[in-house]
Amino acid sequence: MEETNDRTVSNRPLKEKKPMDPKTKKNLLTWLVIVAIVFGIAVLFQFAAQKFGDWIGMEPDLPDRYPYIGVIYVEGTIIENQTDSFGIPVGYQHQWTLDEINMLIEDDMNKGLIIFVDSPGGGVYESDELYLKLNEYKENTGRPVYSAMGSMAASGGYYISAAADKIVANRNTWTGSIGVTIGTFYDISKFLEKNGIDTITITSGANKAMGSMTEPMSEEQKAIFQALVDECYDQFTGIVAEGRGMGIDKVKSIADGRIYTAKQALELGLIDAVGTKQDAIADMQENYELFDCDVIDITYVDKTIWGMLLNSFVPRTPPGDVSALLDLVSRGEGAPIQYMYDWQ
Repeated sequence: MEETNDRTVSNRPLKEKKPMDPKTKKNLLTWLVIVAIVFGIAVLFQFAAQKFGDWIGMEPDLPDRYPYIGVIYVEGTIIENQTDSFGIPVGYQHQWTLDEINMLIEDDMNKGLIIFVDSPGGGVYESDELYLKLNEYKENTGRPVYSAMGSMAASGGYYISAAADKIVANRNTWTGSIGVTIGTFYDISKFLEKNGIDTITITSGANKAMGSMTEPMSEEQKAIFQALVDECYDQFTGIVAEGRGMGIDKVKSIADGRIYTAKQALELGLIDAVGTKQDAIADMQENYELFDCDVIDITYVDKTIWGMLLNSFVPRTPPGDVSALLDLVSRGEGAPIQYMYDWQ
């Protein structure tokens, strides 16, 4: 060792960096080649699916040779743009569902539509948009629409079912929950005051920030929110009265937000029969003489490159109702107005 000012300099030679083991290098290159090949296959597969789907034996979205009854699935929360942590669409896909119904309207081979509903509800906007699209299908085609209810068809799930010519609920279905919620507001202003925390919100009007958790809600603001809920509730009960052929007073007498079993819903006139999806199909075939029709499940498939890759290699579980509800809260500022059954 020799001293140079305040630094100690070593006379030992620098240790040379050990080169990568040839076997390790070969394995790394092999994996890179495999990844490149898989990606290339995915690109070619998507191109083939788009250009030559019928030639390579892929089933098209809709049949084009035989008359058929289409079955569309409304499963999960009825909201826009549901994706998982990879950004891949999962659960109910709203715009895709509307587009598929538009295709059915234009397809002369389609002879009827069954919506299988297994949903706690969803957004007011999306529920009403789907309801209106089902009515458009009926009005433009004159073909029947049935609702077949799964384990739950509550709130917005019942709202869209009101468009159906016939509602068939499984004997274990929970349905009803006819009502509207704008969510729960939290007031932490007393907590902030107790801990000496001041907040200042700059707004252009006294009610611009209504619903903020840092300020108590005034009676005027409560009335404003209630008016929003009441208008949506009147719309909901109105479409039930129209769809079920009931007087509005009778509908409102049972539309207090409570949930009903299939048996109770049948007694109240909210559904037409207790049965399975297969019972609904058989009933449509018999009542509309559609025995010669195929029954085609119309389901969403992500055909993007990344969607196919991740669906192939990454095991994913569709979000449940709880995660969908949390997503509803996280995606917006303030509380969304919902036709939602709060079952937790």
